[in-house]
Amino acid sequence: MRAATHPAVTQYARHVNPALVKVLGVFGYGRVFVRARDVNVWDDRGAEYLDFLAGFGAVNLGHNHPRLIRRLRDFLVEDPVNLVHTGPAVHTAELAAALASRLDGQLEVSLFSSSGAEGVDTALKLARAATGRPGFVYCRDGFPGTSLGALSVMGGERFRRPFAPLVPGCEQIPFGDLGALERALSARQAAAFVVEPIQAEGGVVLPPAGYLADAGALCRRHGTLLVLDEVQTGLGRTGSLFAHQAEGIAPDVLVSAKALGGGIAPAAVTVTRADLHRQAYGAMQRFDLHGSTFAGNALACVAALETLAILDDEKLAQNSAARGEQLLDGLRRRLAGHPLVRDIRGRGLLVGIELGIADSRLLARVVPDQLRETFAGILGQWFALQLLERQILCQPAAHRWNVVKLEPPLTVQAVHVDRVVDAVADVLDAGRDVARLVRDITARLGRQALKGWAF
Repeated sequence: MRAATHPAVTQYARHVNPALVKVLGVFGYGRVFVRARDVNVWDDRGAEYLDFLAGFGAVNLGHNHPRLIRRLRDFLVEDPVNLVHTGPAVHTAELAAALASRLDGQLEVSLFSSSGAEGVDTALKLARAATGRPGFVYCRDGFPGTSLGALSVMGGERFRRPFAPLVPGCEQIPFGDLGALERALSARQAAAFVVEPIQAEGGVVLPPAGYLADAGALCRRHGTLLVLDEVQTGLGRTGSLFAHQAEGIAPDVLVSAKALGGGIAPAAVTVTRADLHRQAYGAMQRFDLHGSTFAGNALACVAALETLAILDDEKLAQNSAARGEQLLDGLRRRLAGHPLVRDIRGRGLLVGIELGIADSRLLARVVPDQLRETFAGILGQWFALQLLERQILCQPAAHRWNVVKLEPPLTVQAVHVDRVVDAVADVLDAGRDVARLVRDITARLGRQALKGWAF
């Protein structure tokens, strides 16, 4: 009942998402966050938290970066034309040029939207229009967004099932499996292969070495476009401006969003080659077949331009690489051989801790039958709550609740990383007695159930 007195709780439960408020009450996760600056957020009771969630990777600059705030304030008093639909939009053009200059000269034309899901939808439309083909190949456990088009290439059945039938002609394959990709491309005329360089919501899964380059070669051989969804891996998150640049490859289409707007303005872009854009939209009769009212609006573009400049000037991709290495090394050293830790993996400041009980006999002995199937997911939520109670924010991956993601703002410092490593080790060390851990989880669930899952 900690934050139940805040009016947002009842308002949100009544008018926005009642089920989410109930989910937050399952373990007693409820907090109302009201203020943020850099790597910290505060709740309505004044408690300060270290943010290792960063808006699911949207707050790469840190919350309310002072330089970005100043730029937006200055912009808003300039009497700008925010929405331009009858001629070239100045800020939109400037952002498109800035993106092209950072993409090795191969991706030159930008199509703007307001969210990652819209950006993926844009890529699907572009691929169909440019190739004249209907189908798509995508990966199990990929997470492109929850619009109807993006759901058609969503790698999780829980998200897809309620909205079927989706876009036809979409085939799912395992991530990282080149043989499966070649079979899929040989069996159908696919317009595009849609893939993340690293599967974030799939549990921070890295592909085998050389996978993206080999996938690109297969796509070229079969006349299929390689679409890279870098909505969560881009803009410095994995230690380079975009994750694919560390692989030394260039896609046919790149989707970027989330952090592009500096954690403030909704901004997304789908960048492609000039020849592909010409094939899809180059005719005068097709110039208006992509767009929306707020796509490429001046405020979002100014925020994105300043975001790119801050990433460059503050060398945040380099900080991501250094602090990510510190985080991975610290976790692996402190958690080596831990009975609840199956793996620790990641790149830059996108790190996953995979939890579970590997010993099936121990699992059968200590976990009640009714919890066994969902225990791994419950364990991930329990772990995130334990860190929350130590005033550190994180969350499990959307498709793999037993994998807890750590993805702080790229402004995070060494002292913050040390604090999180210590907290993670303390939480998991306290859980080495698995039977005691299961009793704690069961008791906590029982208490919350008696309270009616109170927020």
